[in-house]
Amino acid sequence: MENLDVLVLRTLRDWRQAGRRALLATVVRTWGSSPRPVGSIMALAEDGAVVGSVSGGCIEDDLIYRYTRAYAGQGEAKAIPSGPPEFVKYGVTADEAHRFGLPCGGTLELLLEYDPDPAALAELVRRLEAGELVRRTVRLADGQVTLETALTPSELALDEARMANTFGPEYRMLLIGAGQLAEYLATMALFSGFAVTVCDPREEYRGGFHVPGATLVSDMPDDVVRAFRPDRRSCVVALTHDPKLDDLALLEALGTEAFYVGAIGSRRNNDARRRRMIEHFGQTEASLARLRGPIGIYIGSKTPPEIAVSVMAEILAVKNGVPLPRDMDVAEAKNQRQIAASDDPVACALPQP
Repeated sequence: MENLDVLVLRTLRDWRQAGRRALLATVVRTWGSSPRPVGSIMALAEDGAVVGSVSGGCIEDDLIYRYTRAYAGQGEAKAIPSGPPEFVKYGVTADEAHRFGLPCGGTLELLLEYDPDPAALAELVRRLEAGELVRRTVRLADGQVTLETALTPSELALDEARMANTFGPEYRMLLIGAGQLAEYLATMALFSGFAVTVCDPREEYRGGFHVPGATLVSDMPDDVVRAFRPDRRSCVVALTHDPKLDDLALLEALGTEAFYVGAIGSRRNNDARRRRMIEHFGQTEASLARLRGPIGIYIGSKTPPEIAVSVMAEILAVKNGVPLPRDMDVAEAKNQRQIAASDDPVACALPQP
């Protein structure tokens, strides 16, 4: 699955270029708990087609009912209006919050843009597909849109005159190794909105890799990392357990702005990798501080799909800026389990995992 914002904007562009009336809804304010964060977008066509989301579904249904021909002849259904953007608020009262499926105390406000300019949408999509980070500013008086390149991601900004929302290119994942774990992790990354590239020079592994939507390449991993050019919306994960493939790729990745760089392996393998990099590649503990390993969060995972869930959960937490408790760190959790077992005379007599 591609980046959701790009999908929404591309679909809205196609509707408008085909002459279809449509609106763009943006979550601009929330109070209390809300199902979708500020900046979330959805597009609604005149026939009731919807792409994207601003809630769990009930608000989308209300917008369809209000503004499209999908419920023509029922109640107060009407066509999408014309004119400048308008604000609409949901969940003001407890009864309304319950009606629209909002959490207790939750309220959200949307900005509705009617019939956005197809040329401006086409330019925005073109720039996003080219890998740009773009700030889209809407003048509230008349809906006029301006686009400018953004240097850093930023939160939605709203004042009495304008709304500005920053859209970025897809998050990307580069996996080193095309084994079974890579298949599960690539699949999870794709439905989480990442563009996925898998690198493995070993023909026997590439031949067995089948994940529609993922790009499979055969060059040496360190060359692929350089060509991939990881940025702040990229992660690099080594999965081969082979130092000849993993180490140089990881070193290349550590020299980039990738938000996550990590490698699969046990605590012992992780320690050995760090020693190799320090002894043979001139690294220091400081230069390796960003290298994650053993990767994932501790959920007692043993099978490839469970390990993939663990790794994907950690990647998403880092992407979303969520600090993880120490007891969810794989190495910390296993160390604590060993300490607990060493205090138990019966457990001490049992083989350790």
